[in-house]
Amino acid sequence: MSTAPDRLTQLSDLAARWQQVLQAQLSQQASGAPQVQIPDPQSVQHAFEALWRVVLEKPEPMLRAQWDFWLAYAELTQQTLRQFWLGEPPPPAVPDKRFKDELWVNNQVFGFVKQAYLLASRHIQDGVAGVEGLDAHTARQVNFYTRQFVDALAPTNFLATNPTALKATLDSGGENLIQGFSHLLDDLQRNGGRLMPKMTDTTAFTLGENVASTPGKVVFQNALLQLIQYAPSTSQVHQTPLLIVPPWINKFYILDLKPKNSLIKWLVDQGHSVFVISWVNPDAHHREMDFADYLQQGVLAALDAIEAATGEKRINAAAYCIGGTLLASTLAWMAAAKDKRYPPSRIKSAAFFTTMLDFSEPGELGVFIDEQQLAGLDAYMEEKGYLEGHQMAGVFNLLRENDLIWSFVVNNYLLGREPMPFDLLYWNSDATRMPAAMHRFYLRKMYLENALQAPGGVTLAGVPIDLRAIRTPAYFISAREDHIAPWTSTYAGARLLSGPVRFVLGGSGHIAGIVNPPAANKYGYASNPELPPTAEDWLAGSVAHEGSWWTDWDAWLAPHKGKLVPARTPGAGSLPALEEAPGSYVRARL
Repeated sequence: MSTAPDRLTQLSDLAARWQQVLQAQLSQQASGAPQVQIPDPQSVQHAFEALWRVVLEKPEPMLRAQWDFWLAYAELTQQTLRQFWLGEPPPPAVPDKRFKDELWVNNQVFGFVKQAYLLASRHIQDGVAGVEGLDAHTARQVNFYTRQFVDALAPTNFLATNPTALKATLDSGGENLIQGFSHLLDDLQRNGGRLMPKMTDTTAFTLGENVASTPGKVVFQNALLQLIQYAPSTSQVHQTPLLIVPPWINKFYILDLKPKNSLIKWLVDQGHSVFVISWVNPDAHHREMDFADYLQQGVLAALDAIEAATGEKRINAAAYCIGGTLLASTLAWMAAAKDKRYPPSRIKSAAFFTTMLDFSEPGELGVFIDEQQLAGLDAYMEEKGYLEGHQMAGVFNLLRENDLIWSFVVNNYLLGREPMPFDLLYWNSDATRMPAAMHRFYLRKMYLENALQAPGGVTLAGVPIDLRAIRTPAYFISAREDHIAPWTSTYAGARLLSGPVRFVLGGSGHIAGIVNPPAANKYGYASNPELPPTAEDWLAGSVAHEGSWWTDWDAWLAPHKGKLVPARTPGAGSLPALEEAPGSYVRARL
């Protein structure tokens, strides 16, 4: 515990740093630099104005919901009094990670605070969700922003109503609060005045050493990508190379974290010649790079580079999230363009990891997509040339606000603790920028207009494309709890393709459902050889399997792998090695 002089020095230092943060904020506001807020405050305001117009026109349901709340609150009060006077046992513990401290159950005051909050939270959200008369988009916005509001007001987020924080304050004589305020200032200074809590000990990870460490070489690069060829771990490899197209929202090494959960390493160990695209982290120089550039300088350029490196013209391909949207668009372009250099046969099989092709039900990301909000983004990107990485990171964090925002507010600021080292959160914090032209096209054509699923709805490099022209064998893996690419939407997209399709549903969410190595023996997956009209029918006819979808996909790939050939050394072909994996593009941070 600090002595009085030490405490005064600490407080003086914190006050000086706070003044620096405020001055930096004022200077930024006075600079006139372009700014955009996600979510857009006007969009939030308009959504709730629409809600209250509907409520005022027909107030009976809301009044009834309020009456039900007060009845429930009266019952909670009586239950608490019975506990106090009659010694009745407390209600069963709530399965909520925020309330794991035993005092939330054993202490009557904190127990009442918790129960009152959960009661109010449930009634507020149910009351809003039950309002009729809103269009679907506004209703989704109102529900989402209401959830953000009630989660922000959780008693765990405040010192006076968080028993763990109060105990830490008493035990340390307030050192946790001083340290927490220091962490807050660190975050504000590191993020240019933005409140983005630090999620992990970033000093615990080094690219190429304990993350993104699978051995390989960069064998090709252009303005948009570096192509990594991984070193073999077997004496023989399958003849057909495997190209992985990752998303360019975040970086490729989500598939190459620690060796024990690296899909890339696992594929290398299965005898695949693995190539992975590492996308550039764009800046203003890339402002005019559009979706067609990612097709031509991305997937098509990688095809040619792999042929030069291995002599193989045909490949198997796999792609993750928006990378899958690009891969499907590329296949459709190949079918329509009739370019002799790029016939569809150059891709023998295609795997799509949590990939949306039909955006009619985009999930909670749809909250941020409408003309008003896109117009604000367009104006911002027009001036900057790109969308900053922290904007996208903030959006994705809001989709899991308790896990990715409020838990760190409590840990870092109230408890004054350092976050634990965690490779997944290190990757999650390594956000990327988006080129203006590409991001504008993607948000409008895919999300706002849902044009990709319509024949000829999207034109790339002068060629109208149609996903129904894709006859390449395809494997779709989705995740049951995915909050970014809802599996019912990915299923609808899978049914657009005309070739043989295997659809598999894994457990967990957008990341853990994919990064699910066989050794972990977690989650399992479901399969159904048929593709009935609805996702519900598919699920009803599916069969559950233990283990990881990785082995299922590798077995599905068997007819497309080709014979065994001597292992290929990166850089030994026509493409010399440029640098060690993971390359320089992935190292560019915000």
